[in-house]
Formats: sequence, structure tokens, C-alpha cells
Amino acid sequence: MNLLTDDIKKIYFKYLATNFGSTLISTIYGVVDTALVGQYHGPSGPAALAVFAPFWNIIYSFGLLAGIGGSVLFSVIRGESDGTEAKSNEYFSAAVILGCILTAAAWGAILFFNKPLLLFFGADETLLGLAEAYLLPIKFTVPFFVFGQLVSAFLRNDGRPGLAAISVLAGGVFNIFGDWFFIFVLDMGIFGAGLATGIGAVLSFLLMLTHFFSKKNTLHFVKPSFLFHKTKKILVTGFPTCIIDLAMGVLIILFNRQIMRYLGPDALAVYGIIVNIGTFVQCCAYSIGQAAQPIFSVNFGAQKGGRIRSCLMYALYTAAVFGLVWTGVSLAAPEMYVYIFMSPTQAVLDIAPTIIRTYSLSFLLLPLNVFSTYYFQALLKPRLSFFISIARGFTISGILIFLLPHIAGAMSIWFAIPITEIIVACFAVSGIIKCTESLSGE
Repeated sequence: MNLLTDDIKKIYFKYLATNFGSTLISTIYGVVDTALVGQYHGPSGPAALAVFAPFWNIIYSFGLLAGIGGSVLFSVIRGESDGTEAKSNEYFSAAVILGCILTAAAWGAILFFNKPLLLFFGADETLLGLAEAYLLPIKFTVPFFVFGQLVSAFLRNDGRPGLAAISVLAGGVFNIFGDWFFIFVLDMGIFGAGLATGIGAVLSFLLMLTHFFSKKNTLHFVKPSFLFHKTKKILVTGFPTCIIDLAMGVLIILFNRQIMRYLGPDALAVYGIIVNIGTFVQCCAYSIGQAAQPIFSVNFGAQKGGRIRSCLMYALYTAAVFGLVWTGVSLAAPEMYVYIFMSPTQAVLDIAPTIIRTYSLSFLLLPLNVFSTYYFQALLKPRLSFFISIARGFTISGILIFLLPHIAGAMSIWFAIPITEIIVACFAVSGIIKCTESLSGE
């Protein structure tokens, strides 16, 4: 499939289907973890996983930093008239080297500082033991999570989105059945959920590696010239996408601490549900950005603005559909989420519908805002992408999480993210219009 000449609609929806499938299944097995752990341990199970969640955001953000940053530059070079395979593979090689460094940093933090970090993330004495039990098997598989993100990004840009999707699907299917077997059949509880997740990640990564032995592979490790310069460009290009996941981790920490301060463990258990549903919505947004990014990048390098505009139209329509569907379902059936994820107490059932309905208003604009960061990255506008990521991930959202409970009472904290998404969407739409108007070529 030629990204420079084939029908844009056909390419986009093929890439969307494969990316949506892989992000959906990866999210499903996170949901299955929470649901089965909740059924086994009660409300304390999802609460413990909510405490652990920032670790996932750190791990995945490092993989996205090297993978998205490197693969965008890889594709832009291949779209240029003088782009060569060797030249583009220098960015692949630099991304792999960067991935090794980031993996070492994440692995070291998890191995040596896991207890103080869990306490900082919001654990109390009750939740700490459960969170540590889940973490134990994850400790040994951290590199597979980081490099799974990195390699899948390059597979999409090397014309193999299907293999990336199949690999994630295989790991996800194992994790789903492994959760049931380890948690209930072997009576391992939350430790079994972590074990299934770790083994699933190893399986996914090993399947991705088969690409390097196929005739379709054009990814090769070469000695990159000006390694420091290339690494800097990868960091600048990939940082906005990294920030999306990293910021979600920061937000979870802030929410955990504020919820425990103002509302208590029952509200934290409900927030554990929201984290999983929000991850579902965010992964839908990722699938749009990851489907469109290779098309945007290659055609940007070739200065084919008309093809970029066509792809943008399909992406924006998709973002609108995802936003409407997730918001509608969340407003209509919040109790359904509760029963999926745990055996709830009456106290949880009393507060959950209001919390879920309020927070889920953010789902309407979340896909648009996340997609916009991919669009700006693909067009080599990292400052715009960085601004959007920081605004929704740290500054506006963080300020509101701290201020709203003081100004309008404890329950107002759930409006922090919907308000953030509205403000950020104004900037995102303005940036998309300006970038699109500046495109050259037909």
C-alpha cells in the first residue's frame, strides 16, 4: 500500500481498523484486570490498581517518546524526494538506543523505589500490599512494555499495521484468559492479574519481532551519524505524545491524593473505574492519531497538502463519532460500569452515577484534543503539540484539581477534566486550522 499514491480513504480506514483493534484489545485487558480483581478483592482491588496506574503511564510514555518521535521523522524522510532507506533507518537506530536508555530509567525506578512511589501515588496501608502484589511480576517485564510501544510505532510506519495489531491481540487474548486462570483457578488474586499482564506483553513483543525476519522489512539497525542531534530531534518530536500518557499518570496521582483527602476510599474506588473507561476513550483517540500519522508524515515530506487535508477530514469525523458514543454510553448507563468492575457496596452505588456522569462529559472532546497532538507532530509542529499536551495534562487540569474543591466543594473536583477539555479544544481547533491553511501542494 503506497501512502503517497493510493486512495486516502482506503488507506486511512485500513490503518484505523488495525490500530483501533490493537488499542482496543490492549485496553480491554486492562479493563479485565480491574474487573476480575474487583470481583475477587471488592472495591479495594480497583482502588489498588488506580494507585498503580501511574506506573503504566510512565512506562508507556517512554515507549511512545522514542517510538512516535523516531517513526514520525522516519516517515517524513521517506516521503522526501531525496529520502533514502539508510537515512531513515538512522532515526530507527537512534530511537532504539534512546529506548534502551529510557527503559533502564523506568526499570530502575520501579525496582528500587516502588514502595515510596506507591505511597506518593496515593496508597494507604490497606492498598499498599495489593498494589505491591500486582507490581511484583511486572517488575521483570518492564522492557517488553517499553519496546512494545516503540516497535509497534515503527511497524505502522513500515507498512505493517496489521502485524502490530495481531501482536497486541495475541498478548491481549492471553492476558484475558490468563487473568481468569491465575486469579480464580489458581487463587492468586491480584498477583495473578499482574502475572498474566506481564506474560502477555512478552508474547506481543516476540510476535512483533517476526517483522525483522520477513521480506517486507525495511527497518535495519545502522550506525547513526550525529547521534546526539538525532536523539534531540526524536525527543522534541515525540515528547508531546509522551506527555499525554505521562500527564495522565500525573493527573491520576493528583486525583488519588485529592480524593483520599476530601472524599475517601469509596470515591477512589469509583475513580478506579473512571481511569479504565478514560483509558478506553484515550486509546480510541490514539487509534485515530496512529492511523493518520504515517499518512500525514509521508505526504508532508512529499509536500502533498491535498492528501493531508483529505485524511484530516476522515480523522475529525472519527474523533466526533468516538466522542459522542462514549459520552452517550457513560451518561446513560453509569451503573453498568460499576457492576462490570466490582462487587459494589451500597456506599459505592450511591455516589458512582453522579461521579461518572460528571467526569464523562470530558469524553466528548478528548478524542479531538488527543488527535490534534498527533497531527501537529506529523507536520513537524512540536511546539503546538507540546502546548496542547501540557495544557490538558498539567497546567489547566492540575490547577482545577487543586482549586475546585476549595472554591465549590469536594464533589466539584469531577468537573476539572471536562472544563480542561473545553478550554484545550479551543486552542486545538485554532491550531489545526492554521496548520492546514499553511500546507503546500495539492
